Amino acid sequence: MLGLIESVLLSFRGCFHRLGSFKWFTVIISSLLVRSDHLGVTSAIRDLNLSSKCYETMLNFFRSSAYRISDIRLQWYKTVISKAPIYRVCERAVITGDGVKQSKEAVHMPGVKKMAQESETCSKPEFIHGHMFGAIGIVVSNSFKRFCLPLKVNIQEGLKTMASWEEARGIVDISDKSHVEQMIESGFEVARIIGKSFFLLDRYFLTKTAIQLLDVLNSAEATDENLIEIITKAKTNCVAYRRPYNRKGSKGRPRKRGSSVKLMSLFSQKRLFTKTTMMMYGKEEIVSYYCHNLLWGQGVYRELRFVLVEYGNKQSILVSTDTSLDPLTIIQLYCLRFGIEELFRELKQQVGGFCYHFWSKEQPKLNHFAKSGSPDPLLAITDSKSRKKIVLAVRAIESYVMCSAIAMGILQLLALDECNADELIKARYLRTYSNVIPSEATVMYYLRRYIFSLLNCSSHSFVTQYIHEKQRWRKIDLQDSIGEKLA
Repeated sequence: MLGLIESVLLSFRGCFHRLGSFKWFTVIISSLLVRSDHLGVTSAIRDLNLSSKCYETMLNFFRSSAYRISDIRLQWYKTVISKAPIYRVCERAVITGDGVKQSKEAVHMPGVKKMAQESETCSKPEFIHGHMFGAIGIVVSNSFKRFCLPLKVNIQEGLKTMASWEEARGIVDISDKSHVEQMIESGFEVARIIGKSFFLLDRYFLTKTAIQLLDVLNSAEATDENLIEIITKAKTNCVAYRRPYNRKGSKGRPRKRGSSVKLMSLFSQKRLFTKTTMMMYGKEEIVSYYCHNLLWGQGVYRELRFVLVEYGNKQSILVSTDTSLDPLTIIQLYCLRFGIEELFRELKQQVGGFCYHFWSKEQPKLNHFAKSGSPDPLLAITDSKSRKKIVLAVRAIESYVMCSAIAMGILQLLALDECNADELIKARYLRTYSNVIPSEATVMYYLRRYIFSLLNCSSHSFVTQYIHEKQRWRKIDLQDSIGEKLA
């Protein structure tokens, strides 16, 4: 188990200009694997029994100039290719993307904005102040279980003003594009390393901007097939168009589209649907589906494949940019999209990936009552030093979230690699032992319980040496305190 952790961490050595920064990276990832609470950096210090002197130095790591976040992301993509059993369909990898909103009330934290969030329950407020993250994951699987492994998580809204600052260049990658555009570009960033992929997205991302940008980026790649094909879901009020029929020799400009079709109205035509039995979300369901290629998008008229699905009392309209893909494959692929929702849950509850508290006093105080359309307070910041401190706070946030994503990926790789270990399977259970591979929470519980035994058994490991190095500071502190008392 420690060998896999060591091989993954060692692959990042080339991303750091200084050995000291790599040591802190190793210690921080190790602490995220075993943390027992979400009380910031102090939980990492307590769980690994580090010295209290590590607190300030560990905080400084996230603002350090000894590494670039883009280099760490690129290396993480390559590490996943070499270590993870990537799930493929039709010789394509399956990547997923979605946005996640994290509530933050810190008044001097950059990137915080007012956001509306939809929910069918009363557990979420209608409006929150916080960060909007965009996440990209890839489906990994063995014969027992699938995970959505995180590849990239970054802030994608609330930073447009910083994108024009010269102080941000080379420190953090900030874009002034919309959340939808950044998500499509992030998918291509991953696919250029992973290879040809299906990109699973929520219905929020079915927009003309996304489809046009997808076609532009696909045409820019020197490949026979499209690098990315999107599979998403349409809204209930979606309208598509039939192909136009133009008579030969008729006058006037050729028609771009035919008659319009309200897709939800097709569910009433039961004779069009085909019934079958298939696995959906881990259960066998009787599914009725109808597949039809139509033109979509006012002014764009891009041909898409629409699959109308009905099972139980649920009706959904799935959409694929690959017009030749089998409809049952489209249904099965879209069922995998829910994996990224499970990833967000584990990233929040287990690793504490969004429990950060980085801020800057140079950031203008958050106004909870600011109206939409009011000027960004950052426009008043003109001092170069103040701008750099604000940008470094953003860098610290993204560095912490990226480290948390790597830690979550390591937990998933351990779960897939150690699936037959009896000790791991029996480490955490409810009523009976599980016969399937352990979850991320079970692996984390096992590591938290036996981390020091594993370190003592592998004293030659650089992970053990780096952690012991930070623990020696604690021994010095204790000796000094005892000496003061005796004196």
